[in-house]
Amino acid sequence: MGAVSPSYKGHRYPVEVISHCVWLYHRFPLSFREVEELMLERGIVVSYETIRRWCAKFGQTYAGALRRRQPQPGDKWHLDEVFVKINGEQKYLWRAVDQDGNVLDILVQNRRDKAAARRFFRRLMKRTGAVPRVIVTDKLRSYSAAHREVMPCIEHRQSKYLNNRAENSHQPTRQRERAMKGFRSVGGAQRFLSAFSGISPHFRPRRHLMTAAAHRTEMTVRFAIWEQIIGVTGLATAA
Repeated sequence: MGAVSPSYKGHRYPVEVISHCVWLYHRFPLSFREVEELMLERGIVVSYETIRRWCAKFGQTYAGALRRRQPQPGDKWHLDEVFVKINGEQKYLWRAVDQDGNVLDILVQNRRDKAAARRFFRRLMKRTGAVPRVIVTDKLRSYSAAHREVMPCIEHRQSKYLNNRAENSHQPTRQRERAMKGFRSVGGAQRFLSAFSGISPHFRPRRHLMTAAAHRTEMTVRFAIWEQIIGVTGLATAA
C-alpha cells in the first residue's frame, strides 16, 4: 500500500514550490533568506518566514516518508554522541548509524550519563523495530552501563578507532550548525535534525564509490522517490 501524500490544503502556493523550498533548505547549507533569494531569481515571491513555516510543517513528514522506504537497517550499529551549543548551553547530540552509514536515529539530550544512554537505546530499538547483532561505541562508560541493562545479549565493541562511521555522520550536521549560527532551543534542534537526517542523506549517495553515469542514474531514482513522497506523482496522474 502506498503512503498517503501530505495535505497542502489551505496553501496558495503549489506543491512544487513548497517542496522545492523544503528540499533546498535541507539539502544545502542555506538560510531561509537565501532560499527566499533563490526563489525570487526564479520569479517566485515568497517570504523567508513562509519558507520557515513550510520547513517546520513538511520537513519531518517528508523525512518520515523517506525513512519508511528504506530497507531494514544493517545488523551492526555505530553509536556516538557529540557536544552541541544550544542557546549558549552545552547539550549532547546522540546519533546511531548502521554499517552502511544509514542514519537510524538522532536524539538531543541534556546529559550523556547512563540514563541518557538507556533512553537512546530504547528509543532506537522502538523506532527501527530491529535488534542489532553488534553495537560499536567509543569508551564512554554510560554505554556499557546501559548496554548491560537494555541489551545484554548483544555484542558490544568499544574503541575510538572502530567508530569512524558514526563520527563521520556528524559532519553534515556540523556544517548546518555553522550555517545556522547554532540552534536556539532543544526542541527546535530536535525537529530540524530529525528532518535533516531523513532528507539530506537521501540525496547524498556514496558518490566516491560510483562512476559518473551510475551516480546520475541513482540520483534520477532518488528524485523520482522524492516526487512520490511529496505528492507530485499523484497530482500528475490525476491531471
